[in-house]
Amino acid sequence: MGLFCLALPSVAEQPAKPTPTFDITTLTDQLQSPWSLAFLPSGDILIAEKVGALRLFDGKTLSAPIAGVPQALVRSQGGFQDLVLHPDYEKNGWVYLSFAWGERSANGTRLVRGRIKQGAFVDQEVLFTAEPLKNTPVHYGARLAFLPDNTLVMAVGDGFDFRESAQKTDSLLGKFVRLNDDGSIPKDNPFFTKKDYHPAIYSLGHRNPQGVAYDPVRQQLFANEHGPQGGDEINILAPGKNYGWPIITYGRDYSGASITPFTEYEGMEQPLVNWTPSIAPSSLVVYNADLFPAFKGDLLSSALKAKEVRWVQMQGEKPVAEVSLFGELNARIRAVYVGSEGALYLLTDGDKGSLLKVTPTVKAP
Repeated sequence: MGLFCLALPSVAEQPAKPTPTFDITTLTDQLQSPWSLAFLPSGDILIAEKVGALRLFDGKTLSAPIAGVPQALVRSQGGFQDLVLHPDYEKNGWVYLSFAWGERSANGTRLVRGRIKQGAFVDQEVLFTAEPLKNTPVHYGARLAFLPDNTLVMAVGDGFDFRESAQKTDSLLGKFVRLNDDGSIPKDNPFFTKKDYHPAIYSLGHRNPQGVAYDPVRQQLFANEHGPQGGDEINILAPGKNYGWPIITYGRDYSGASITPFTEYEGMEQPLVNWTPSIAPSSLVVYNADLFPAFKGDLLSSALKAKEVRWVQMQGEKPVAEVSLFGELNARIRAVYVGSEGALYLLTDGDKGSLLKVTPTVKAP
């Protein structure tokens, strides 16, 4: 467990809150590169594996792959990615899935929805495909989050070799897009009527967003993303804002070369949190449950390179301290989730990935 304190101009440096003690239970260790999950009202957990499969876990047994799923481009970082339920899932049954679609020479981030019925993914609808297509199998973004008005935001990465596109207003590479639940584009999007802007753009200047979470208490949308070598970030996303990539960054190219001379630029947002060196953030949640009182209102970001969950302690809208959790697992953590009971659920990365449940240590009577 590590401690990291943040010195911020407007908030005094704070001591970290005491870290809870945990019991960690392995629910299954038979997953192939798990990427995301969704908690079904039935109590089952729906899991997306990057290899292009959906599976159900009923608490004891992992199902065979669900039939009828769409064909993904399973290559490098591509495959099945995020998974969310419609806010009215109990009425309409819609499951939303993002994935890498296309072929090696022309691929992109696609969004579909469908329903799970009798072991199959049925009633499928293709809702949206981010354009232009690219010829790289990396930086898809793909994380999803519903907003209170039932619109949906989706991350789209910059494709790695196309980083300049993050600032191009007619391209969806390096953007967050906002869609209606049927895949149409909301007319109140920030650039819907602006000439030379794609109407789906919600925010721009992103590299490879890997986590997005709406906080109903603060009524804010948080997102994290990979920088290059350094410059990983958490941002508060707001419609129409420019988050700077690649004009501003605190990171450097993988070769060690400078990407830009700027870490700040007029009209571009500063990150809420800057991680240099990189931790490789992979998902993000805001903890508003009661099971772990210490986490209340704070951000939890899973990390691949750092093999941890980074606990970002908040004072209002300001981060004041950070603590590294679950390093003892020595595992690349692909995602962290909060169950309805307040427990944490972790997905570990790799060909033999695991689903872990984290609860407070039960004290002996």
